[in-house]
Amino acid sequence: MFFIAAALMLTLFVFPMWQITLIAPQYPQGVTMYIWINKITGSEEGTLQNINILNHYVGMKYIEPDSIPELKYFPIVVAAMSLLGMALAFTGRWKWWMGWLILGLIGCGLGLYDFYLWEYDYGHNLSPTAPIKIPGMAYQPPLIGNKMLLNFMAKSWPYIGGWFIGGTFILGGIAVWLQKRNTPIA
Repeated sequence: MFFIAAALMLTLFVFPMWQITLIAPQYPQGVTMYIWINKITGSEEGTLQNINILNHYVGMKYIEPDSIPELKYFPIVVAAMSLLGMALAFTGRWKWWMGWLILGLIGCGLGLYDFYLWEYDYGHNLSPTAPIKIPGMAYQPPLIGNKMLLNFMAKSWPYIGGWFIGGTFILGGIAVWLQKRNTPIA
């Protein structure tokens, strides 16, 4: 069970971990951006370009995946964590498993904090030459949840890969609990 929990981390290479959708009268179906462990894509070809055009009007920076260092080193960190967890699964030592889960939770927390800082910079450091200026307005998307940004409803939620990561910790926690329960006290 612990091996499967650790292997679930590798789903981040198959599914996006996060999605941000912008819904407005001119985009009733929404414009959705997917954040993967190593890239940023959209629900359709040209989505990222459309988001960048919309953001230009209020002075937000362009989203340029090649300039986001996390997209380069997160895949290495995730692969290493997964492989370490799968190796630890064969030890049968629940304390090591617990340590791995704690390390993973810290890593996820740091990743979310880094994402928040990126969103903050992205939504607050606006170009002074923007065509649309509203004094005091910031355009930071929500970290998790929904938020109105002018006439856009921004929705930011974990996506398939993110839910699998949640499964990593649930399944891993159950494996630790079962192993601890079945380990004789020496």
